[in-house]
Amino acid sequence: MVKSILFVLFVFAGSFALYGQMKPDWTQSSVRDTNYPQSLFFSGYMEGSVLKGETVENAKNRLLQDAKGQLSESIRVTVKSQAGTHTISTADRFDATFTGTVQTVADEEIVGLKFESPYYDPETGIIHAFAYVNRRELAAYHKSNLDKDLTQAEGMLQTARDLEASGEKAKARGECKAANPLLARVRATQDQLTAVDNTPEALQLTRTETLYNNLVQMYAQLAQATLVYMESVETNFSQPSTIVGNRLKSNLATKGCSFIDTPEQADFRIFIKASTRYHGEERGLTICYADVTIQLYDTRKEKVVFQDEFSQKGIHTSQESAGKKALEDTASKIVGKISEWIE
Repeated sequence: MVKSILFVLFVFAGSFALYGQMKPDWTQSSVRDTNYPQSLFFSGYMEGSVLKGETVENAKNRLLQDAKGQLSESIRVTVKSQAGTHTISTADRFDATFTGTVQTVADEEIVGLKFESPYYDPETGIIHAFAYVNRRELAAYHKSNLDKDLTQAEGMLQTARDLEASGEKAKARGECKAANPLLARVRATQDQLTAVDNTPEALQLTRTETLYNNLVQMYAQLAQATLVYMESVETNFSQPSTIVGNRLKSNLATKGCSFIDTPEQADFRIFIKASTRYHGEERGLTICYADVTIQLYDTRKEKVVFQDEFSQKGIHTSQESAGKKALEDTASKIVGKISEWIE
């Protein structure tokens, strides 16, 4: 008798070790509805049999992934149902200037997702899988990311304004473009946040619209700026000089031009080569000449639109001063010529 009881217990223990724990209560729909109500959780539940040629463990993993997929789908359906409830009036104008890819719920791992260990019922051969996520935890995560991305994008906008104010318009334009991925992420986060908190305050719509408007306006303003790249190699006899290049930069800056260090981004490229030479003496004064070549390349037309050589006389009490005077007078002529091409 004792041996029989021990045998039964041995078989029971073996079955328990093989098939796992006793049937959990979450396999019952009434328990799931009570403990994981739709008002507080998104959930996914799947059950199914082991397929031909499939192990129990593989079947568990398959059904767990199906349960997670069902959960994701419930979030996506909720997001879709809320689409258009709140809109940003500048979205179309913004997307015409900045492009970005918005992720969907299926494209990323759901933060805070939890799941029960899949259960195999040895009596029925059915596997049960259950996954869930707390709506409040999901909302808190998305709200935190939304605030972080908006704050960073606002910082980029302010940096662009500071750069524009200091005349570095190319860098300012780049800062605005750099905000593109952040704003794409903002819109994706807002889409997902609608599933758990669809209030304008949670979505920060007013703040987002203000940011969109300011960035679009800033970018449009910067797009009107003419970007110029300049290479200038100047010498006044043995001494390096910047007379011609600086005079031209000063003039073009008053016309809204911004100078950059990367020729690939420029609207115009200017190449200057200038040197001075001794000519002679006259009535105790030194006569020198400045020889300057200049080339203006229009990147939009992809061709040289202006090219010329100048030879200008300069007279002064010393060779260096005469050379400087010749360079200054040549610069005045070049400014007038180049200004006709850059408007």
